[in-house]
Amino acid sequence: MSAQLPSERPAQLPPERPVQLPPTFPLATVALEDAVTRQFRLLEATAAHFEGHQLFEADAGVVPGPGRPRTTARVEAVLADYFGAEDAALVQGAGTGAIRAALGAALSPGDPLLIHRAPVYRTTAVTLRGLGVRTTEADFNDRTALGAALRSGAYAWAYVQHSRQRLADSFDPGEVIAACRAAGVRTVVDDNYTVMRVPASGVELGADASCFSLFKLHGPEGIGAVVGARDLVTRVRGDNYSGGGQVQGHQALDALRALTHVPVMWAIQSRVGTEVAARLTAGEVPGVAEVRIANAQDRCLLVRLDRPVARELPAAAARHGAAPYPVGSDSRYEIAPLVYRMSGSSLEDAPELADWTVRINPMRAGADLVIGILRRSLHDLKG
Repeated sequence: MSAQLPSERPAQLPPERPVQLPPTFPLATVALEDAVTRQFRLLEATAAHFEGHQLFEADAGVVPGPGRPRTTARVEAVLADYFGAEDAALVQGAGTGAIRAALGAALSPGDPLLIHRAPVYRTTAVTLRGLGVRTTEADFNDRTALGAALRSGAYAWAYVQHSRQRLADSFDPGEVIAACRAAGVRTVVDDNYTVMRVPASGVELGADASCFSLFKLHGPEGIGAVVGARDLVTRVRGDNYSGGGQVQGHQALDALRALTHVPVMWAIQSRVGTEVAARLTAGEVPGVAEVRIANAQDRCLLVRLDRPVARELPAAAARHGAAPYPVGSDSRYEIAPLVYRMSGSSLEDAPELADWTVRINPMRAGADLVIGILRRSLHDLKG
């Protein structure tokens, strides 16, 4: 889902003027032992909805009765059970498709929608434009401003992106969802980059829907999920009745198999990221000026360099084994550490960082490899 930047450079400060990274407020992560427990709980939910032989079988098409493959229906039941939700629907289009399906089921053209005052993720902006909804912004970091918007009675629905939209975002998504519920405003949450990584997803915090990509959870390409209130999920399913739009049984099983190791994998990745940040902050790699842990789309490290070589660093790092660009940001394809530019929405909010800052995600690697690649790459550029 990483959006491509336009070919022209964004407005920025002159290279001779180093910039500072803003404070960041990363979301809490799940510790390794807790992740093991969550993995076991997912298998318990699987056993509750699958007989053993059904885990090796998959059907397809608009099956009479469920109106979708029975295998897909079972995986949806597992997801609803695991997240403590009333229902779940698998959809095509990955995370973007899930958000589009949920908002399309909740809203009609011209309906008002409350959103955070921040750059909107680019594919989400396309969805909002296509649906023809009327968005109004409120700063979710400001409880007074959010409360005033909610008390106005102008909104039936709010949209919350769980991962940070701005580097300096500090609001607690759970508190925003709770404030919306108290005001009678229903919520759709974009849980991409956070589901199974943070202690509770949007629906577990009380939202009406969590939308996320199963491709970002090592599942097959193009599969997303809407998990939440039965009335909303039923509308999503009704809108997606066509056989060509169904998630087929083999795709659903593939996604479920991948999910069984994701909680532990995410916990290890988060722990490695914390170690890398501490070692870089301690000065282990010459050329690194500042480090922040951030939820800038995926949970990553923002590394400010002491020279404006951020645009050249990804290519140099790739020569030492790093991934030069994301595929899905935490997809099954991404095993090597990612050294890449900041996300498009982050640069829209802070374009002056483009020449000075890269994001690093360890992916499946350990801290020694990440630091070694960065050290050798910066040495190459210095030479």
